[in-house]
Amino acid sequence: MKNKKLTLSIIGLILVLILGGFLAYGYYQKATYKIQRPIVSMEIEGYGIVKMELYPDMAPNTVENFIKLINEGYYNGLTFHRIEESLIQGGDTAGDGTGETESTIKGEFSLNGYEENTLKFEKGTVGLARQDYTYYSSIDSSLVEKGYNSGYAQFFIMVEDEENFNGYYAPFAKVTEGIEIVEKISQLETTTKTDEQTGETSKTTMPIVPPVIKSMQVETFGVEYDEPKTEQRFDANNFIMQKLYGAS
Repeated sequence: MKNKKLTLSIIGLILVLILGGFLAYGYYQKATYKIQRPIVSMEIEGYGIVKMELYPDMAPNTVENFIKLINEGYYNGLTFHRIEESLIQGGDTAGDGTGETESTIKGEFSLNGYEENTLKFEKGTVGLARQDYTYYSSIDSSLVEKGYNSGYAQFFIMVEDEENFNGYYAPFAKVTEGIEIVEKISQLETTTKTDEQTGETSKTTMPIVPPVIKSMQVETFGVEYDEPKTEQRFDANNFIMQKLYGAS
């Protein structure tokens, strides 16, 4: 009888240890599990495919917005309209950087009070383009913050490191394949555009033959991303005219 009780006790202890082991392993898996970051495949006509890894853990709303636009086919057929020594920029519907969208999103970077994004603007980093109204801050200081939250669809890819961008723009992805394509585009012959009405020459250097984004697709590995939080676009030109001349 004693041996039987001892055997049952040993069996019970073994079962407890096994169950405890499974629970501990489950907790370990949960603690160490990392969601596979989304991968974007961008095909550029005549150049090839550039792959970018998105960082929803750093800039969640920016990533959600980018995924939404990709799934809507927003970028298909648009171009890289701007080339500088340190970056290339695309995603503008007008093809020259002047295109506007109805919505914008808040900038996920430290100067805008968002501290969770620690990505740096290094070679291959992808950032969200935005307006800079600092020049008009003497008219109304709130314009500076309006510029922080003016980004939406245009994005740029770094060709070289740029420390001055850290904290001032929202980085949200990095090139994992095809950086040589980005470098090749950055070396294209460029020109500037002169406004026919004002005669002013744009500071933006545009490629004479803008590379076309044939298609952009995103693999989320089964993860469903929420709809991004957006805002109505701020009409800076009208705001400034009202401040200066009281125009409606």
